[in-house]
Amino acid sequence: MAFRFFRRFKLAPGVSLNLSKSGGSLSFGPRGAKVTLGTSGARQTVGLPGTGLYYTKHSRITGGRVQRRGPKERQAPAPPPKDRLTLGFFQRLFAPAGEKAWVDAMRELVAGREDKARAMFEDARGVPDASFVAGLIALRRGEWERAAGLLERTHGGRRQLGQYFGRYGVSLAVDLQVTDGVHAVIGPDERGLLLAMTEAFQHGGAPEKAVDCLQRLRHMDPEDVMIKLFLAEFILDRDPDGRDACKRVVELAQGVKNESEVHGALLLHRARALRGLGLHEAARDTLTPLLRRRSGRPQDLLLAIRYERALTYTEMGHEGRARGDFERIYAESPSYEDVEARLGLA
Repeated sequence: MAFRFFRRFKLAPGVSLNLSKSGGSLSFGPRGAKVTLGTSGARQTVGLPGTGLYYTKHSRITGGRVQRRGPKERQAPAPPPKDRLTLGFFQRLFAPAGEKAWVDAMRELVAGREDKARAMFEDARGVPDASFVAGLIALRRGEWERAAGLLERTHGGRRQLGQYFGRYGVSLAVDLQVTDGVHAVIGPDERGLLLAMTEAFQHGGAPEKAVDCLQRLRHMDPEDVMIKLFLAEFILDRDPDGRDACKRVVELAQGVKNESEVHGALLLHRARALRGLGLHEAARDTLTPLLRRRSGRPQDLLLAIRYERALTYTEMGHEGRARGDFERIYAESPSYEDVEARLGLA
């Protein structure tokens, strides 16, 4: 069973670029994959410790720091992006060619001329901010190999990533919805770049490169539970019965507690790995507490946990308990996996 609880990095298809009516921000996308470019801020973040995930709140940016907007606070109207993205005559004479190219491409993007902007971003060699935006556009369009090439180009200059966004006061936040109210927010930095590269490699048929990106992310933050979860999914999907793969997943989930649906999904993979190693009692003991904590947990996660426990009971020879779990799954979702066949109803 390939379990996919998270709507992971779904930047395509059907995502469009739209300039907001206020002129103060530029957004890509519907719920689940939103990019906001703005001068007054974006949906900023309150972290969930140890997950790499965030509750999002609208915030403004002042002096380079994110601040929550108070109820009585007044803001001076911010100039729209097109007015920020200008180079005066003398500045243009002395600005590097790459900076001029990025400013011109961003003005085209803000004006809604995406195709022209994209070509200009791609032509701006040696400008990480340009290739990063071009890579996001390619991701949105489902052009995985092209996106991978652009993002790899960006990675070569990752130390300069974000410099022009900061210089011109234009924020970039890629908002990836995980659950209602919980988002992974990435920007023009190395973490955001590696997550985008993971998506491009995953869909572009280069799983080894995708795993390498996730390993680098884990090295940056060893306790990020979201990254651990993505690694566990990749490892088990590629080699679900391999003993080494199962051992790696058990190690990834070591010490994790059932604090959120993110943690619960990782513990589900731990149970799958334990069952793959023949440690059925340990797998059962991992799954049963997950089913006791149902409040706030999505149905698809709970069904996957119960299904995994039913498989564990089957391999333990506890047919009655396995059937009980399969019957409960069928009552909630008759077409789930092969439950109908296992109950002799097909």
